[in-house]
Amino acid sequence: MGCKNGDWIPCGFLQGGERVNADASRAVAAKAGAALARGLARSGRLLKHSDFDRVYKQGRRHFSPHMTVFYLPRMEDDSTNGVLAEDASRARVPSDKSARVGFTVGKVLGGAVVRNRIKRRLREAVRLRRALLDGAVDVVGVDVVINPKKTVLTLEFSVVLEEVGRALETVSKKLVHK
Repeated sequence: MGCKNGDWIPCGFLQGGERVNADASRAVAAKAGAALARGLARSGRLLKHSDFDRVYKQGRRHFSPHMTVFYLPRMEDDSTNGVLAEDASRARVPSDKSARVGFTVGKVLGGAVVRNRIKRRLREAVRLRRALLDGAVDVVGVDVVINPKKTVLTLEFSVVLEEVGRALETVSKKLVHK
């Protein structure tokens, strides 16, 4: 790419005849997409192995044709995950009423590229259908782990979206009835 004087611009682009660096272009893109929530916030994801284990061992399961959804309501004392009260303010813990979602895609489903594609598809489906789950966590929070089957990769995204929506709706109904 060249500019008016023939210089090559390796890390930016021309905008109105001016040289713009990559950081400035990211800032412009961030302003343009500020209204759209991109991805799942860190506070809305399950990240620790101990949290996944707790959901698997103590939680309930919902089976669907292309995935298994594990879920566990989080009680108020679970939100600190064993952190003492004086240390809770410094610990990175979610608010009591939030829903956290995690994904487990085992090596049996394919190589890293395949597993990452499955996770991206599921993450986007959860992002679009998360409102179904957030409405049910008025009283307690919930941790959800989605364990897909290999067929998720070859399904149309609309089918994945519909199935994730049904699963999250089922989980929210079961939480309301408790």
